[in-house]
Amino acid sequence: MKNYTDRYNSIVIACVLFGDVCICGILFYLLYVFCGIHDIESDLNTTFVQTLITVMLCYLVCAIQGGVILHRRKVRSYQVIMRVFRNVFYFSLLSGIVLTIGKYLDVFSGFFVLYTTALFIVLCIYRLITRYAIKVFRTKGGNLRYVVLVGSTANNRELYHELVDDVSTGYRVNGYFDDEPNGKFPECTYLGKPEEVNKYLENNPKVQHLFCCLPSRRSDVIVPIIDYCENNLVHFYSVPNLHNYLHNRVYFNMMGNVPYLSLRRDPLSRAENKLLKRAFDIAVSLTFLCTLFIPIFIIVAIVTTITMPGPIFFRQKRNGLNDKEFYCLKFRSMKVNAEADTLQATKDDPRKTKWGNIMRKTNIDELPQFINVLMGDMSIVGPRPHMVKHTEEYSKLINKYMVRHFVKPGITGWSQVTGFRGETKELKDMEGRIIGDIWYIEHWSFWLDIYIMYRTVANAIHGEKNAY
Repeated sequence: MKNYTDRYNSIVIACVLFGDVCICGILFYLLYVFCGIHDIESDLNTTFVQTLITVMLCYLVCAIQGGVILHRRKVRSYQVIMRVFRNVFYFSLLSGIVLTIGKYLDVFSGFFVLYTTALFIVLCIYRLITRYAIKVFRTKGGNLRYVVLVGSTANNRELYHELVDDVSTGYRVNGYFDDEPNGKFPECTYLGKPEEVNKYLENNPKVQHLFCCLPSRRSDVIVPIIDYCENNLVHFYSVPNLHNYLHNRVYFNMMGNVPYLSLRRDPLSRAENKLLKRAFDIAVSLTFLCTLFIPIFIIVAIVTTITMPGPIFFRQKRNGLNDKEFYCLKFRSMKVNAEADTLQATKDDPRKTKWGNIMRKTNIDELPQFINVLMGDMSIVGPRPHMVKHTEEYSKLINKYMVRHFVKPGITGWSQVTGFRGETKELKDMEGRIIGDIWYIEHWSFWLDIYIMYRTVANAIHGEKNAY
């Protein structure tokens, strides 16, 4: 009974991989025939069979490496789609190299592009249908995992709802143990005192998982429970009781053999992610500055000189990575004024000109910041840098405001493409921006940066009501 779940998961993984490979091979054959590269009779020769087997093996390697997540208890549809995308992406690279070296197929042909695109779509449909079938199976009582809780603090009570509110996850909580029944936990069955856990587990061999939130001072009770679980194939989990002082997610980490908890994920603290983001910043900014920026600069310089005498560029001190100050560059969109470093632009700001309004509406005024990106003070995507004066003020008014300075500021950012661009008339406007900035830091990925850049361009084309 204890190994049933593991066997079930192994079967699901094997079946999904088998289905993936079959789809990979069948789709390749159908498109090969449909595209009419050869007559059907000549398709079934040694070269085609070798090509087909090579393609299927390449995909199998990538799928095994990428893993199958359908059997996990909580999986979102977008996670399934992203896993398929990653598998197909690596498959296209691996198979492209192998097929090119073996001279089996021209991977730069329209056929191969059509094949990989169709493969991604069909595999997404297949895996989403399979995931739905697994959820239905668990909802009807299949592949259940039985759980008991030890302790009834806020963390375990919240955990209880995570386990049982969605029946498709397949968890069944038998009840909880504590020194006495907890009136705040009436929805869960009280099973007895913590000292009675081992006897209960002995009489209920179906229980496979135990979550304990007793404080460490109860080690005389916890250690015997751990020993029993370890010797009887029951998974023991320690649930830290942090709700007294933390009300957000925490993440488990290891420093050598020492475990510790962090307040948030920080993908950009990893060297490989920093390198990827910096390489992308340099490539894009250098390409832009050497091409499109030159004619844009000439046009801006001519029009600005005619409409509002003064310098072409506007330099303003702002706060960057680790609160380090730097000069942020912009095309000047206002008349020269004494309040430029302290007062935000408003909708009908008298300091702006018609030409300045056009630049702001289209984001042209921000383009010199690609120079800041190339110099390393900024990134293409990140929290927008604020004036020094605003940082000093808002850091005292908004909790966690300074978290945004754990990463480089950006020309554009998540908050800007989700409605928090422009003037912050009320404190809640800035609070919304900070929430968005922290969300970006915690959820950074290369593809998120690409999406934000796309949204920025789309918004500039359509026009933004807050762009002033």
